[in-house]
Amino acid sequence: MRDYIDVFINGREHKLKGEAVFQPITDYLRYDASLCGTKVVCAEGDCGACTVMLGRLVEDEIEYKPVNACILYGYQVDACHIVTVEGLKKDGALNRVQEAMVECHGAQCGYCTPGFIMAMTAIFDKCSQDSGSACAESCSEKMVRDGLVGNLCRCTGYEAIVKAGLEVDAAALVSFRDLFPEENMIERFRELAAVRAEIKHDGKMAILPSSLPELVEARSGYPQARIVSGGTDLSVQLNKGMIEIETMISISNVDELDYISGSEKAGREIVEVGGRVSLAELESYLLKRHGDLDYIFWVFGSPQIRNSGTLVGNIANASPIADTPPYLFVMDAEIIAIGPKGERCIPITEFYSGYKTLTLAKDEVIKAIRFALPGPADILKLYKISRRQHLDISAFTAAIRLKREGEKIVEAAVAYGGVAATVLRMKEVEEFLKDKPYSLETFEEAGRIAADSIKPLSDVRGSSPYRSQLAENIMAKFYYETAREEELACL
Repeated sequence: MRDYIDVFINGREHKLKGEAVFQPITDYLRYDASLCGTKVVCAEGDCGACTVMLGRLVEDEIEYKPVNACILYGYQVDACHIVTVEGLKKDGALNRVQEAMVECHGAQCGYCTPGFIMAMTAIFDKCSQDSGSACAESCSEKMVRDGLVGNLCRCTGYEAIVKAGLEVDAAALVSFRDLFPEENMIERFRELAAVRAEIKHDGKMAILPSSLPELVEARSGYPQARIVSGGTDLSVQLNKGMIEIETMISISNVDELDYISGSEKAGREIVEVGGRVSLAELESYLLKRHGDLDYIFWVFGSPQIRNSGTLVGNIANASPIADTPPYLFVMDAEIIAIGPKGERCIPITEFYSGYKTLTLAKDEVIKAIRFALPGPADILKLYKISRRQHLDISAFTAAIRLKREGEKIVEAAVAYGGVAATVLRMKEVEEFLKDKPYSLETFEEAGRIAADSIKPLSDVRGSSPYRSQLAENIMAKFYYETAREEELACL
């Protein structure tokens, strides 16, 4: 067992002990490592000024992803390599993204600029890795804008920044793998991941199990502990002083939770997603199989958030306005829990017993989530209503999945979020829709039934009448969208 966190920063090894383990890594970068290029503005992962590249060992190489360092705590970066804006230079010269930002006047006050540079460098690095070669021609304006969704600028204006991205010749960029040789880091990461870490400081403790059995043991020994993976919500609460946590269990070194597997059951593809799989990894896997799921990931959060957050974390957070549960509800997902007594499966409709309350036993952890993908006969739509299209918390969410034979609905699954203490499976609506004609009148009546069956609360994101109206209108919206798609398909 070791009593420190070991992380490489711009190719140099650092050992974090004491207070540094329980603070955002931005504090260590700025105040201990004197790498002040990484800025902190919102401390919520919303503005991107703190963007760094986080490298983790995947099989035999280090994969780099842009993340928000302000909500990344010391106990989450063990056996990782962090690259900051200072680490992009080669032989003292700026990299091509930095040069383009200068040439295109992409900065005024400059406070957000390092985050933009890191996010933009990540765009070209990923493109090159995916294509196996330089990809200057394939990095379109859309790709640049999508890659910068998580970065905000209040004074320069985005036109100059996007122009800088379009001016970059990816062939002139030096990859992270060339900047920082991986051999020594890979060997060290393997050594670290095989040894459990336990760090104590000022009444707090961080536990990093090195295997699934060790995770179960830690959970059993500390049932009050919070289990952390991406921490995209938990870390915000810590930063804002909303909560205090005495014991954290980080799953960053539990490789048994980092998997996505597929199987077939009753003619449907079943996907099982391990507890450490990021939303970005899941997105990449699912979009190859069902393109209609693109929307929910597109509005879920920035690339930085999707690279850190996990599907299991989104479920375990137990928020009634989380983005993924409505989809999982209509696909009859199961939670795979594991504890000292072994594994068990919990239907997601039975997983929440109340607001932020799970039916998970105190000595259990979530190993994975299993769910079916939509079949060829399924009509599926996912909805998220929020004040902003991106980077905003939902006021209302919905998932609607139907099957029809001719003009008759033969199967319906409907789930709403944001209308109760938990996500709801709308049984009355489903029963009404079955065997009804596929018509506007049917869906308008289904909407009225939905509105009558809920009693949503009012809060800063929406009033009770507003949410009730959404619950009604979303059914008509579903009809208009699917009828239109069918009409276009016949042209």
